[in-house]
Amino acid sequence: MRMGGGTRLYATTIRHARTAPVRHDFAHRSYSWLVDLDDLPRLGWLRPLAEFAARDHLGDAEASLRENLDTFLSTHGVDLRGGRITMLANARVLGYVFNPISLFWCHRPDGRLECVVVEVHNTYGDRHAYLVRPDGSGRASTSKELYVSPFNDVSGSYDLLVPEPGRRAHVTVTLTRPGHPPFVATLVGDARRATLGAVLRTAATRPLEPLTVMARIKWHGARLWARRLPIQPRPIHYRQEAVQ
Repeated sequence: MRMGGGTRLYATTIRHARTAPVRHDFAHRSYSWLVDLDDLPRLGWLRPLAEFAARDHLGDAEASLRENLDTFLSTHGVDLRGGRITMLANARVLGYVFNPISLFWCHRPDGRLECVVVEVHNTYGDRHAYLVRPDGSGRASTSKELYVSPFNDVSGSYDLLVPEPGRRAHVTVTLTRPGHPPFVATLVGDARRATLGAVLRTAATRPLEPLTVMARIKWHGARLWARRLPIQPRPIHYRQEAVQ
């Protein structure tokens, strides 16, 4: 087993806060990986517990994660010239993964941050990547393009807080729409070294975490539906790979 340089595990708490038309707040514990796309972990016999595959993210499933990010960036006129890209995401566990959000911090060769790619997945198999350029405090905004929740349409914009993780990770996504109070999702967590012991403890205490993430989403959706929250029509979403 060999962990890539800078690989970390984050023990996280994820919170969602909806205030209208019904109030629905929840928080749960999870974990995320921070990896370098040029130096991914090589877990050997532990690979079933944490796999990082291009097929789980934007781009060509036959290419590498790094190649796909570089291709996506090039469509926005960005050339990192080999600069580092780090990803905060869930790993594939025992053949399954679901990433509501994956974040990629993209650096110039001198280490300065060039941009952040925020990739969002929904439970219908759609995904969309947003390229943003945060300010010095990690704040950015972008128009919403993907239908994520059946209780929110595609209108509005995201206000993002996406500073690069260090000893602590802190990500906030706030959906703002005219005439509606904001919907806020946060992920916060503390870093742990990604050692053999840490990987095994995580697998023992949170087995099949990606399936648990999907189950939580379905459970909270069922609760909102039972409270008669209106379902919004789902538009067709064309994959970005098809239009590049």
